[in-house]
Amino acid sequence: MPELPEVETTVRGLEPVLKGETITRVTLHRGDLRRPFPEGLGQRLTGATVTGMGRRAKYGLIETNRGDTLIFHLGMSGRWRIDPGEIGKHDHMVLETQHHRLALNDPRRFGSVDLVPTAEVAAWAPFVALGPEPLGPDFNAAHLARLFKDRIAPVKALLLDQRVVAGLGNIYVCEALYIARISPIREAGTISKARLEKLVIAIREVLESAIRAGGSTIRDYARPDGELGYFAKEWRVYGREGEPCGCGGLVERRVDSGRSTFWCPRCQK
Repeated sequence: MPELPEVETTVRGLEPVLKGETITRVTLHRGDLRRPFPEGLGQRLTGATVTGMGRRAKYGLIETNRGDTLIFHLGMSGRWRIDPGEIGKHDHMVLETQHHRLALNDPRRFGSVDLVPTAEVAAWAPFVALGPEPLGPDFNAAHLARLFKDRIAPVKALLLDQRVVAGLGNIYVCEALYIARISPIREAGTISKARLEKLVIAIREVLESAIRAGGSTIRDYARPDGELGYFAKEWRVYGREGEPCGCGGLVERRVDSGRSTFWCPRCQK
């Protein structure tokens, strides 16, 4: 599933070709993705000018001068294609501007598209309970210490809880815990403030590195320009079961709630 770096990369790739452009045509090639497209989507977007781009958690935001914000989620395999040579069967929504054509491609249709009044985006139901952005100023060791206090749940499970921190996914949590040398199965409430400081730094480091590399390529993910993300080449622990760790131990894999966790029991405590 595209995670925060993939969505951030997508938004950054779309911004140069969308911001300031007027949408001249909206074409829907089916009635839904994971859920139906918003009623009146084409009418509300056609003729609107894109005034801003952004991201919240794993959602991309496209603001218009009509006071609407298009909110998209890439689901399991979604991506935007810029100026495709031809429209394919999985290009379910196409936006055209004066200069470009953009196709939202989603073979598995687990993505979603919503149109929300810009003034109400912060109060939009999926956003209300979200925790702070991991790259923002409100995400820090004090925040984690407050939410982890007396918690016996594993630290990895809590970091994947979008109410604790928004946008973190399985790959990047595994990588960050490895960098911080914290066991993914350690009880969150037992982690010291000093180690939480290191964890916050590690989370930011791994996300920023992934964004610079264009995201991680898992199955079908690619950036809007068609290039693949290359952060997978930099994985320190994810997907490396049985390989040696720099500490002399071996990377192990465990499965919790259907998710694979990769870690080194020797150096992650």
